[in-house]
Amino acid sequence: MKKKIQILIFFFTNIFLINYSHSAEVNIYKKIDLFGEVLEKINKEYVEEINQSESMDAAINGLLQSLDPYSAYMSPEIFNEMQTETSGEFGGLGIEVSMESGVVKVISPIDDTPAAKAGIKAGDYIVKIKDIQVQGKTLSEAVDLMRGPVGSSIELTIRRRGEKKALTFNIIREIIEIQSVKADLLENNIGYLRLTSFNENSSEQIKKNIKELENNKSVNSYILDLRNNPGGLLSQAIKISDYFLDNGEIVSTKSRKKSENRKWFAKKGDLTNGKTLIVLINYGSASASEIVAGALKDHKRAIVVGENSYGKGSVQSIIPLKNDGAIRLTVAKYYLPSGKSISEVGVSPDIEVYEEGEEFRIKTDKDNQLNYAIKLLNG
Repeated sequence: MKKKIQILIFFFTNIFLINYSHSAEVNIYKKIDLFGEVLEKINKEYVEEINQSESMDAAINGLLQSLDPYSAYMSPEIFNEMQTETSGEFGGLGIEVSMESGVVKVISPIDDTPAAKAGIKAGDYIVKIKDIQVQGKTLSEAVDLMRGPVGSSIELTIRRRGEKKALTFNIIREIIEIQSVKADLLENNIGYLRLTSFNENSSEQIKKNIKELENNKSVNSYILDLRNNPGGLLSQAIKISDYFLDNGEIVSTKSRKKSENRKWFAKKGDLTNGKTLIVLINYGSASASEIVAGALKDHKRAIVVGENSYGKGSVQSIIPLKNDGAIRLTVAKYYLPSGKSISEVGVSPDIEVYEEGEEFRIKTDKDNQLNYAIKLLNG
């Protein structure tokens, strides 16, 4: 009797699952029919004639951007441009951007580029490109509007936190050459490492500069400056974190498929021999920068100084499509050694100090973040 009951339960459970699956499938087909009906109505009734192909592209992109700010559709033309761009050198303004609430948001201006020199800041919202409203445009369309010949000018209208009026910037496009690492020996023998991006050779440059600074026997502490660093390659973030650690987890990724979940660990060998380390971050520190800062903070290897970071803790994969275009799709999220996600939260500093010219959280000190770090190391 018990066996019969188990068989009946199994039978009805499977019938329920089959019916549920069938119902979900029917619902999807109804939605597809509805989409077709809406497109037809727009084509017949809208006040102006539309390009149906462009409307379909916008619908695809809208679907992807409804997932998160980093997933997007790339037309065959845009995908081809992305593939043929020269690594480390390109024409443009020098900003890393994302889409938020239908407006282009600056993740970070890159050091020594036209955007940085003009005064564009992390967290700025680009509301107009020339005289064209950004609201309603896709990220790809907005980026396309910002492209242009080297030497040509472009006007950006910006909305900034704390500013009541919109700001206007005229910027001349240039060839952007990214020098990802700068190093210096500061007062009282502080080794200074400035990292502006995580490209193919960033880790080798950092390693070389640490060795040169270590050869100077008087170096007693380090500052790793990750401010306005929008990120880059995960492999470089792992290597650079490892240079300051002897062991322990650096970062992990979790995806929908458990088989693709991964963890990365530090190998023995701190290149700085455990010397005091301060990491500088701000709102423009994103992605790979947050992995490095978060790992060093969680292992109590560094004191993190500055502002809360951006909060881009996700992994995007470029997936080619049959039409020779592609989609950029979020396939996993980053997690710090503590188990905390970076996504939309970022890394909080141990000591919060705003940039010069803004309200300082530390009322007794009016120096900027770098000067504060130097004072901290000097006691």
